[in-house]
Parts: sequence; structure tokens; C-alpha cells
Amino acid sequence: MNPAPRVEPVFGGIWPILFAFFDANDRLDRAAMRRQAQAAVAWCAPGVAILGLATEVNKLSLAERHALIGWLREDLDGRLPFAVTVNGASVAEQRALAEFAISQGAAWLILQPPPVAVTGARSERFYFDFFAQVMDGLPVPVGVQNAPEYLGVGLSPESLVELAAARRNFRVLKGEASSTVIERTIACAGERLAVLNGRGGLELIENLEAGCSGMIVAPDTADHQQRVFELLRDGRDEEARALYARILPAIVFAMQSLDALICYGKRIAAWRLGLEVAHDRAPALAPTAFGLNVAQRHARRLGPITANADLA
Repeated sequence: MNPAPRVEPVFGGIWPILFAFFDANDRLDRAAMRRQAQAAVAWCAPGVAILGLATEVNKLSLAERHALIGWLREDLDGRLPFAVTVNGASVAEQRALAEFAISQGAAWLILQPPPVAVTGARSERFYFDFFAQVMDGLPVPVGVQNAPEYLGVGLSPESLVELAAARRNFRVLKGEASSTVIERTIACAGERLAVLNGRGGLELIENLEAGCSGMIVAPDTADHQQRVFELLRDGRDEEARALYARILPAIVFAMQSLDALICYGKRIAAWRLGLEVAHDRAPALAPTAFGLNVAQRHARRLGPITANADLA
């Protein structure tokens, strides 16, 4: 089978990483996944990512991961590039998923370290060698999700530089760190790697000032964050800061934890897309009446995702 056509990525701007929506029978919701992808095209996202922590990847079977990749390829239909987060306990598992993603047209990949719960505590060199083996010979750009705060392990800036020298296809770093931490990483590795931070867009402006080329965030506020990015790019700093100040309460609310993002951030995105969250796949944080009221208020304030609403 010939590989699917691939859209070349630009490692900048605000890339939404899709939530996983489930129907009342605990199956992936095909229509809701399509709606997210269509919305990203409508608000002119630079690209779309899938199978990260926001996609609840650890709750998905291999067949479900394959399905989500295939659906995203269908829904984007070559209009935007897409990135796939690759995880797995072994080099063989990760290479198999990487090769499948590439066959479906993935423009680039984001490797996660193998789970500590499976491998046990290992040295930094173990993860260096693991990533190097997964990357070896892959024909697309590859990134590493360096998120010790969320994944329990990570590589030092020095190891990242060494890995970039050893594997020329290692071109992107997906961070999950504060702006002060990411600035130190960029100072060490930024000449070799494009750096995209995450954390839902917390410290968005500071991250860009620190040298990040963009962010990968969940869809709940990604469209407005892209507008902030564009305003800064165009030298309209006051407008950018004013818009960011208006969306920051929603970001802070959703980013209290990964569980909160999946519970409330997903609902904010759903309401902004004209959807409802029909079911939470266990284990999951159960929403409270108070939390739902707050989330609904943020969703109304942010407006429909595809409307490019001007926040009052």
C-alpha cells in the first residue's frame, strides 16, 4: 500500500491536540472527532495533533489509536498537516505505531518515553537510547515529548542536543514546562530544535518570548491562542496581551490538572463546538454541578470555536 499524501508541517503557531470523545456506549464518537478536525480547518490552525495526554491515549486500545489516526487523515483531507504522538512500552511497539501513522500521512511524530510503570525506574541513558532506536531511519521529522512533570521522566538539555546530533530527523521538542525552564532548554538546544510548549497555554506570551516557536494545546482555547500568536507576530503586542488576559481565566480553570483538563476542558471545547460530552471513559474525574457551571460560563465567554468571536 502506498503511503497517504503528506502535508509538510510548519513548526510554529498553535497546534490543537484533539480530545477523545466517547459515546454513551463507551465507544469513540466518530462525529465528535470529525467536528473537532473540521473546526481546526475552519479557524486556520497550522496543524492538528492527536494521541497525546489530552486524547487520553493510555485509555485507548491499539485499534482505537489506529482508528483515530485514520479518521483524522480522512477529516483533514490534505488541508492541514497532522502530528501523531507515539507511545508504547517497547521500541518495537513505538516503531510499529510510528510506521502506521506515517502510512496514513502523518507529517511528523512526537515520541513519549515508555511508561515507568512498565519499565521501572531507568537511567537517562536508557531513554536516550530508546528514542534513538525508535527514530532511526524514520522518513519524517520526529519530536520528543519532554514532560517529566506529567510522564515522570525526561531528558536534560545536554542529552537533547546530543540526540539531535545523532538523529537528523529529531527536529522538534514538545515541552510541558514553565517558561523559565523552557527558556533554559531553548538556550541549550534551540539552535537544533524547534520548541513547542504545552501546559494548555499557561504563560503563552512568556513562552513565545522565551523562544518557543508555538504551542500544542487542547482545543478549548486553541483558536483564541492562535489569534494571540498572530497579533504578536504582527507587532500588535497590546492587543495580544489584552486578548490573552481575557482567555487566561478559562486556561487556568481547565489546567488545574490533567484530570481537570479532560473533565472540564473537554466540556468547554464540546460546548464551543455545539456538542455534548456523552460519556467519560473510566478512570475519570466526575464533574460537579459547580464545576459544570463554571465551565459553561467560560464556554459562553469564549464563544463558538468557528465564529472567531470578538471577546467583549
